[in-house]
Amino acid sequence: MSESLSALLYLVASICFIMALRGLSSPDTARAGNLYGIIGMAIAILTTLASPYVVSYWLIAVGLVIGGAVGAYIARQIQMTALPQLVAAFHSLVGLAAVCVATAAFAAPEAYGIGLRGAIHPSSLIEMAIGLTIGAITFSGSVVAFGKLQGVVTGRPLVFPGQHLINLALGILLIALIVLFVMTEASSVFALLVLLSLAFGFLLIVPIGGADMPVVISMLNSYSGWAACGIGFTLSNSLLIITGALVGSSGAILSYIMCKGMNRSIINVILGGFGTEGGAAPAAGAAGDRLVKSGSAEDAAFILKNASSVIIVPGYGMAVAQAQHALREMADMLKKDGVKVSYAIHPVAGRMPGHMNVLLAEANVPYDEVFELDEINRDFASTDVAFVIGANDVTNPAAKTDPTSPIYGMPILDVERAKTVLFVKRSMASGYAGVENELFYRDNTMMLFGDAKKMCEEIVKALD
Repeated sequence: MSESLSALLYLVASICFIMALRGLSSPDTARAGNLYGIIGMAIAILTTLASPYVVSYWLIAVGLVIGGAVGAYIARQIQMTALPQLVAAFHSLVGLAAVCVATAAFAAPEAYGIGLRGAIHPSSLIEMAIGLTIGAITFSGSVVAFGKLQGVVTGRPLVFPGQHLINLALGILLIALIVLFVMTEASSVFALLVLLSLAFGFLLIVPIGGADMPVVISMLNSYSGWAACGIGFTLSNSLLIITGALVGSSGAILSYIMCKGMNRSIINVILGGFGTEGGAAPAAGAAGDRLVKSGSAEDAAFILKNASSVIIVPGYGMAVAQAQHALREMADMLKKDGVKVSYAIHPVAGRMPGHMNVLLAEANVPYDEVFELDEINRDFASTDVAFVIGANDVTNPAAKTDPTSPIYGMPILDVERAKTVLFVKRSMASGYAGVENELFYRDNTMMLFGDAKKMCEEIVKALD
């Protein structure tokens, strides 16, 4: 295949990827967006395989078979609740791939057309070093994020004295090492660059708490894109450059939007929670002898059936119990009785951006009934019932009242303003951020203890 035809096909694939991002910006066009992405990737793969520079088709075939088999198995086995940590794991693989490509290019530069060992083109050394550094940071940071989401590592911020000074020093040292590597092309500097980048990625993510993990996932997505972009320059692959830039920029924009919605500083997230020491420990008061009002499914059904408006607030507990289908059935029954039903989605509900939207779409909940925080928050004051199913931190009034809380300043869904709050939860345990929820003890709150799916099914039976 000629270079001009390859460039044209890569351009078509790039346009498909842009259309994919455009489609994924709305639930209504998400399917079309996915289709554009699939078409673009198919064009990209076939064009690459047709390149005259391919020297071993059987190795590519082996890689496709192994990778495709593993990917297909994971896709069939993965639960929706584990999707965030799967995304983090995939981000780590992108970072690792960038490190491997940079290492291969450094070991055999003549194979990549970037010079000879000891005489690599300076521009290629710069691209290689940047791609390597970002890739290593992405890899180790994503591994930590995976551990936090999987529960292997605590979701609370892990901080120690002088942490930010160490991060700052590491960042400056990495820049200095990149300059030194470009000047000397020394193998020892290359190895040191890898090791310190891995350490830097680890230290960037460990101080970030569970409540901010969706922003971290988005930011790591951005890092993985920039790593791919840097390696695209090393490989002289225009499509990889464009795709990496698209992923990197869109991830950064999403991270900024989420930080703005959470009243968080994007700089704090990028620098590993800089300035969060004061909020590292949960500050909510102990439960002590305070009482909560608990009820049954029959009690909840009676309250819901006699309401004129209900706002449902889904959270990670709904995802764990896979309760979205039972919840939609409950909502359908209420709508038949003339009850107005809406869904309120917090930007960081769940463990990744859009987690709750995906679950509700899976249950065929109408898109026009699902609202973001800014669109629906004012409606709680005029709502009869707020039905909270598995959400915790995103409804916690401590975010507005307790300056020492790690979630202080994060906009929350004002469910406490509803006439009645029905809170579905397994126990009185705190949320992912480790903060006790004062809402449990409010006079207008009724706790519905139990599995979210089972509770919704029992409410459906009571309504029927």
